[in-house]
Amino acid sequence: MNRWRQRFFADGLDGLRNGATGRRRRLCRDKLSTFLLALVETSPRDWNYQRSRWSSELMAKVIHDHARDFIHPSTIRRLLREFGIVYRRACPTLCIKAPDKEQKLADIAEALKHASTTHPVLFVDEADIDLNPRIGADWMRRGAQKRVPTPGQNRKHYVAGALCATTGKVTVRYGDSKCSGLFIDLLKALKRRYREAERITLVLDNYIIHKSRETCAWLARHPQFVCLFQPAYHPWVNRIERLWKAMHDTVTRNHQHRSLANLLVAVKRFLRTASPFPGGRHAMAKV
Repeated sequence: MNRWRQRFFADGLDGLRNGATGRRRRLCRDKLSTFLLALVETSPRDWNYQRSRWSSELMAKVIHDHARDFIHPSTIRRLLREFGIVYRRACPTLCIKAPDKEQKLADIAEALKHASTTHPVLFVDEADIDLNPRIGADWMRRGAQKRVPTPGQNRKHYVAGALCATTGKVTVRYGDSKCSGLFIDLLKALKRRYREAERITLVLDNYIIHKSRETCAWLARHPQFVCLFQPAYHPWVNRIERLWKAMHDTVTRNHQHRSLANLLVAVKRFLRTASPFPGGRHAMAKV
């Protein structure tokens, strides 16, 4: 009786008429996959909702409103996995055009094409080593969050590195400040390591120590070094960023070292086992 009352209050006399018998028609799988794939490429704002990200409940509602088919949110989540759609962190991107982007990318591609023993190409960058651990995901019991002790007052150290594009060999130097001196120490190490090279091409970002007066003066005295600056806001062009990510994932994330000296020992051990990179040895290396 309550069901009939609800139908009458919702739709009047039309609600009392019998609808179609049998199970409701469902969207065919191909049409549903096409609809979902198109849906995730948009934002809920495009459909006049206030949310900025999709939820399975909101997807189910949009499907019901536009395709007249009811699908439970749990079914939506299962289908998304089947269609290869995953829930993950978005990538921040600045809506700023990098000057000379195409030309810089073309120069880097040309250098990589002709890389050799006498003309090595190296990806160069610096990374911060913090005593305060970077917090990351880990396995733990449900409802029992792991505790990572922190020293409270942070201390920092820095590592400058160069990754050879052809061999994967890593050259590093360490310092207590990220200054031109640290970068020049790395250049001196590269000069010794690649003493047979006629030209050494460096792919690096636009950080100030790469263009300082001290650095430019040193480079002027060593014309075998050629600097190719990557486009602004394009860190993924520099392959050594993957090495720094692996270092943080393996060593500095959730670390429990009480002193910076012990942490640096672990970092140096990692960089020794990671060369040549990528090689995969660092992931299973023992202490």
